[in-house]
Amino acid sequence: MTVRLPLVPASEPASPPRRRHPEWLRVRMPGGDNYTQLHGRVRELGLHTVCQSASCPNIGECWNNRALTIMILGDICTRSCRFCDVKTGRPLPVDEGEPVRVATILAELALRHTVITSVDRDDLKDGGAAIWAATLHACHDAAPQMTIETLVGDFKGELADVDTVLDANPDVFAHNLETVPRLSREVRVQARYDRSFAVLRHARERGALTKTGIMLGLGETEAELREVIAELGALGLSILTLGQYLQPSREHLAIDRYVHPDEFAAHREFALAQGIRHVESGPLVRSSYHAEGQAELIARLQAEGGTIGFASLRAPDVPSTPR
Repeated sequence: MTVRLPLVPASEPASPPRRRHPEWLRVRMPGGDNYTQLHGRVRELGLHTVCQSASCPNIGECWNNRALTIMILGDICTRSCRFCDVKTGRPLPVDEGEPVRVATILAELALRHTVITSVDRDDLKDGGAAIWAATLHACHDAAPQMTIETLVGDFKGELADVDTVLDANPDVFAHNLETVPRLSREVRVQARYDRSFAVLRHARERGALTKTGIMLGLGETEAELREVIAELGALGLSILTLGQYLQPSREHLAIDRYVHPDEFAAHREFALAQGIRHVESGPLVRSSYHAEGQAELIARLQAEGGTIGFASLRAPDVPSTPR
């Protein structure tokens, strides 16, 4: 594989090298039969995965377990978040055949649970909500035994578009806050913390099982992080992921610090104490990390609502949007 490195003009000093990752962040290079087969099938169907586009460090582990996170609506994002390695630019026209191809590969894998995400499509009137709904319907038809988590953008705060996704019956509705309010504008240039929280609040009011993810090591304080976690607990959030931010390139935000695994463990215990039902917390945790193992949890949470299906769950008293 050829790796392209940015050229540095002779008249300009090269950027200082990035810090060497600590031992707990070392991962093996991806490979193996399952990885190779999955890579070939994704390419054959003309699909995209966030595993590849966002340079996820867990791609080798996940793909060898036949777990992947499909990314719909293309691989070019209209936003330029400073932590993300997904390409930014002018997306191609919507691929109306994509939902069926997504359903095809997920049915072939015979998964119990999967995560589907997308690029942001601010160029579309509905932010891509119609393709989201079509994808969910196609997957429900092709693999009715599979539970599905939708990791969506904020749809620029248009709750009617959020409802389009919710009406297509995802089993988990996920939207990432990514960081604490103070750092949100710097990290997510075209997004707002209050808007993201409002999307989660709306989904919870609709009765959805909700999930969000937060990156650590961007400069947040412990007090700021725990305030956010407490607010999410009050919201009735079901699933939280906490992971280490890793700088994809020198053009992205630098790492403020490496968070020790013991800190991640302490944050997990705090989150559970706030009433969040399931917490994945560790240096290599990403939004969909070990999500394939959450099928039993989802079934249990759905059953607690009386019937299968997220709409049956009762939403708790939901706090107003913070800050």
